[in-house]
Amino acid sequence: MKVHLYPLKFQPILKDKIWGGDKLRTLLHKDSATSNVGESWEISDVEGDTSIVNNGALKGQSLRQLLETYQADLLGAKHYNTFGNKFPLLIKFIDAKDDLSIQLHPNDELSEKRHNSFGKTEMWYVMQADKDANLIVGFNQDMTPKKYLKHLEDKTLTDILNFDKVKTGDTYFIEVGRVHAIGAGVLLAEIQQTSDITYRVYDWDRVDAEGKGRELHNELAIDAFDFNMPDDFRVAYDTTENRANDMVSCPYFTTKLLHVTDAVLKINTKDSFFIYICVDGEALIETEHTSEFLKQGETLLMPASIETYKITSSNAKLLEVYV
Repeated sequence: MKVHLYPLKFQPILKDKIWGGDKLRTLLHKDSATSNVGESWEISDVEGDTSIVNNGALKGQSLRQLLETYQADLLGAKHYNTFGNKFPLLIKFIDAKDDLSIQLHPNDELSEKRHNSFGKTEMWYVMQADKDANLIVGFNQDMTPKKYLKHLEDKTLTDILNFDKVKTGDTYFIEVGRVHAIGAGVLLAEIQQTSDITYRVYDWDRVDAEGKGRELHNELAIDAFDFNMPDDFRVAYDTTENRANDMVSCPYFTTKLLHVTDAVLKINTKDSFFIYICVDGEALIETEHTSEFLKQGETLLMPASIETYKITSSNAKLLEVYV
């Protein structure tokens, strides 16, 4: 007998990184004994890193098991027809104590051909940033493959990159083919297609304890670049309380900011699952049969079959995500 679906939380999958720090533990209260945790994968269907339910009657079951059992009730009918037993989004928190590598991601066509994977369109919401912390997004001048390769060869790549100083609430849309990197001192939420394909083009000449640098992917990357992208990666959005404010809308996901200071009734008319990422404060989410508290640094998956629910808080900021 199938359990009635309810708002689902998952056990975070923590990833130690050479550039990771301790903010996921100290600010978002992730259960880690190490001080170089770079990523917390909140909802994942990446092969080998499938999320496990952490609340309620389905605790211990994997996201893949839920998809196989509940199908359209979990995803929505149109999404189940498109994706089958594959969850289309990957949700992360990222803490950069040091600069991440300069990188880009391939589109769906290249990713399917080379890696049997989705592409990796993504967005960032800055949750906290140290003084003078920055993100690298795009180039600071018109770019051609020839000019890019010349700077890469001369080790002057940073001369042509765009550095943006950031603060809490800043939001960026990172399309496939756009060069980017998260700078030291930034803690952010990342929403992306389900993919772990990254082309690393420069890693600040870092080496590990054995003197070895991380693998670069410059031969693959050159075909994945889009050198003609407009500079429209900064996301402007309203912050009106108790309504869903538009942030990013693309073929892969839609994200809105929900600043809850009262009670908000939600009615799902999208034939889609919804994801709520708490980036500040805490909120109570109530359905007809159950309720869940969602605190800063927590993520919740609302199955598509739950049509009506209420979100209550005196002051919480949530990212609302659906496909």
